Amino acid sequence: MAEITQRKRIWGWYFFDWASQPYNTLLLTFIFGPYFAQTATNALVDGGMDLVAAKAKAQAYWGYGLALAGMLIAILAPVLGAVADSSGRRLPWIWLFSAMYVVGAGALWWTAPGDFSFLWALFFFGIGLIGMEFATIFTNAYLPELHPDENERGRISGDGWAFGYAGGVLALVAMIALFQSGANGRTMAGIAPLFGLDTATKADTRIVGPLVAAWYAVFMIPFFIYTRDTPKPGAVRYRVGAGLSDLARTLRNLPNHPSLLAYLGSSMFYRDALNGMYTFGGVYALGVLDWSIQKIGIFGILAAVSGAVFCVLSGRIDRRVGPMPVIVACCVILVATACLIISLGPNSVMGVSLPQGSALPDILFYLSGALIGAAGGALQASSRNMLTRQGNPERMTEAFGMYALSGKATSFLAPALIGVTSDLTGSQRLGITPVVGLFIIGLILLAWVKPKGDFAT
Repeated sequence: MAEITQRKRIWGWYFFDWASQPYNTLLLTFIFGPYFAQTATNALVDGGMDLVAAKAKAQAYWGYGLALAGMLIAILAPVLGAVADSSGRRLPWIWLFSAMYVVGAGALWWTAPGDFSFLWALFFFGIGLIGMEFATIFTNAYLPELHPDENERGRISGDGWAFGYAGGVLALVAMIALFQSGANGRTMAGIAPLFGLDTATKADTRIVGPLVAAWYAVFMIPFFIYTRDTPKPGAVRYRVGAGLSDLARTLRNLPNHPSLLAYLGSSMFYRDALNGMYTFGGVYALGVLDWSIQKIGIFGILAAVSGAVFCVLSGRIDRRVGPMPVIVACCVILVATACLIISLGPNSVMGVSLPQGSALPDILFYLSGALIGAAGGALQASSRNMLTRQGNPERMTEAFGMYALSGKATSFLAPALIGVTSDLTGSQRLGITPVVGLFIIGLILLAWVKPKGDFAT
């Protein structure tokens, strides 16, 4: 068999981001998330609930569903990472979780308004989300193997994230240009939805699930062609006991590695806050600003394009100065952006009333989307590069498992806080406020993180 070159390995690795990003872009944030909120709200109103309360309750259901999925990921991520490191085999796990991704996404087709079930919609969405998150853990662990120079890894991580954003943009454009209809029954391209999809049953929106599933199945092919495991000599394929033993030892030793511990704590809070902004951005626009799903899709394209551009730029900055300055700058930008979003209403900005029909709230929300895309993408790209400096080079999948644990141990926190705050205040706008505090906590904990980590030689 011909040797797989470093360039091919890197490009194969990039294609995971390209293939998987639409789950975040189309399902979590800009198409299915708002569709769930809209459909759940209508179902609650039909059941006799007041419209404003129904919107807040639908947002709360979405938050609770995501919180449950996050808890499952948090429990299993470090265990599976440790088992994989004990054998050196990651690809079989990626195949398994890829299957979960495809099944979970594809099943969202069966969420028509006529027989809509909160439980089944969240169940299938959660299956796909868990598959996507676990596949990401195992794929990220290949990053240190792609280049021996840690400075170059910042560029590779940024370019990979940018490539993923580009895939998300193209998938989102395809969705709203070919399938998603507007108020006039036409797509953004001015045509009827392809395949004669019935807008009355929201088939033009529900097709997003099968589209995302097919996208992933096709574009993961380069990843599987160019990626190879390096099994450890003499290792049994899956030594669960050995993996758990190694994990227990790593956890016991965490206090001896204060920089890694502080980084896991910091990233736990700021990534949770960022996920809260991603998850509820489209739901917020639909419920607070009364945007259509097609308009939210355009917002998503702007955010993703901004993210792709700034991931490339931030990757070069990361290569020059390291990931720490990038992470700090992005968190500060996201705190300011979250405050701006909270201040927006359909006819007001920062408490100042505007004339009826003013375009300023929409313009500022588009600007917020661009900032979230730019700072959020750069933050995530530099964060995974930072982990390659903080983690033990010999236990990198386990390190990314703990990274996932730190990201998911409180991943229920932002959705749950948003859900509870939405419930208590009866306001979607005020329900977003917890993300500001989470970003600030993350920034404070960065003070104890060494830029090159505890394992630097």
